[in-house]
Amino acid sequence: MPKNVVVLGTQWGDEGKGKVADLLTSQANVVVRSQGGNNAGHTLVVGDRKVVVRLVPSGIMHKDCQCLIGSGVVVNPVALFEEIEELRQAGVSDAEERIRVNGSCSLLLPIHPAIDKASEKARGKGAIGTTGRGIGPCYEDKVARRGLRVGDLFHMDYFEQKLKALLDYRNFILKEYLHAEPVSYESVMESVMSYRERLLKMVADVSDILDRSRKEGKKILFEGAQGTFLDIDFGTYPYVTSSNTTAGGCVTGSGAGPLALDYVLGIAKVYTTRVGGGPYPTELNDDLGEHIRQRGKEFGAVTGRPRRTGWFDAVAMHRSAVLNSLSGLALMKLDVLDDLDEVKICKAYKFPDGSVSSLPPFSAFDYEGVEPVYETMPGWKSNTFGITSWDELPEKARAYVRRLEELSGVKVAILSTGPERNQTIILEDPFA
Repeated sequence: MPKNVVVLGTQWGDEGKGKVADLLTSQANVVVRSQGGNNAGHTLVVGDRKVVVRLVPSGIMHKDCQCLIGSGVVVNPVALFEEIEELRQAGVSDAEERIRVNGSCSLLLPIHPAIDKASEKARGKGAIGTTGRGIGPCYEDKVARRGLRVGDLFHMDYFEQKLKALLDYRNFILKEYLHAEPVSYESVMESVMSYRERLLKMVADVSDILDRSRKEGKKILFEGAQGTFLDIDFGTYPYVTSSNTTAGGCVTGSGAGPLALDYVLGIAKVYTTRVGGGPYPTELNDDLGEHIRQRGKEFGAVTGRPRRTGWFDAVAMHRSAVLNSLSGLALMKLDVLDDLDEVKICKAYKFPDGSVSSLPPFSAFDYEGVEPVYETMPGWKSNTFGITSWDELPEKARAYVRRLEELSGVKVAILSTGPERNQTIILEDPFA
């Protein structure tokens, strides 16, 4: 039976999952998103077309691939249909017909971005660094059992009653606690009715589709969003997202059983980046960090925000391998480090009391005063851009990659040397 593959980020997001997902979707029959919302953007480069997908699974660029949005995703229908229109303009005319949305997906409504932005403003210097798109407040309403779901749109009497209760609660917080303008019931209902019938035509039982697809021998790609250390349970809390970004989240957020996952491919840059607040031991706040940012084009695909940059963190990577049961690694952007005299790898953390550990702390507070313990390797000072063969890589570049394997405890399956699909070295095919 064909393998079903999970593709997910092993760092703080923005690792280049879009390219790898697109590379693998050429083999996949089904691609499913299982968590996150329209705060997570994947940039797909296919030929001369560049498309940023957020809610839509990256398999949408392949006409024979079915795209599913699982129940763990929070869906902003306005954003979804804007994205479908962008895809249409890029030449993908059948996106809406190939996308199916689980009826139990949480609805992200206009009240949620309002709460998100007002909350971030109220936090001041302690702001988490959210995108302001309302993802966290929507998940909060879901867990509190006051949220609305896509399937509720089939029952408008119930929907309207529940919406009024939700807005009463949320507007009280907006006005009395956050000192912001309330969101009117009429404006939300106007938005809802603009997409209701169109969205309901896309509703399906995603769990059933996955089960039938697996039994029929189809290849399924589970596409993660964000990165491991933004996981609500295992990330650098509270500077995290509001969903489970690890491999386990792919199971609960899609409706597939745990044994449906055959291969877990972790995506990581050969350095690290992070967006927003939170601890980041290997961060480079200097000219070198800016050089990596500019050469690697490290700016958010959705927000345009500049990303923080730093050296590869093998402490975090090893923990990520354990949390996700990684089968293999896809290392991205090797070419960004081509012109450096030396490269560094963080292999341990030194704590303020002088102790050294290869295990990461559990919360953001515990990172206070942590210093990276580096291993320095010589740079390869040679162009690797576009190379497609392992043997053609400079010897020092190969040595760096092998050292990352050793410290991470995971073999490298894919090595990326540029943004195009064909600028890739395949050492192991996850679907094989």
